[in-house]
Amino acid sequence: MKRARPRTCTGCREESPKRELIRVVRTPEGEILVDAAGRHPGRGAYVCRKKECVLEAMKRNALARALRAPVERKFYETLLGMIPDEPEGDIP
Repeated sequence: MKRARPRTCTGCREESPKRELIRVVRTPEGEILVDAAGRHPGRGAYVCRKKECVLEAMKRNALARALRAPVERKFYETLLGMIPDEPEGDIP
């Protein structure tokens, strides 16, 4: 049986199980997309499901370096839109 290896978030650089992260892939054709199923062929990178991590990855241009391809700001905005807002505590 294969052992599941943790993946590293490109934003915060912390290791987490693969299922807890969002996989971004650069396809062999050069397209950058979110790989929800985790099965697209190509070079992959991971980011936590936290807005802070996506913003940090954008600030450091980490996804572009990990994927070895330019990543447009519009793509980061798409990633941010996929992450639900966290509730603000116990405000009625």
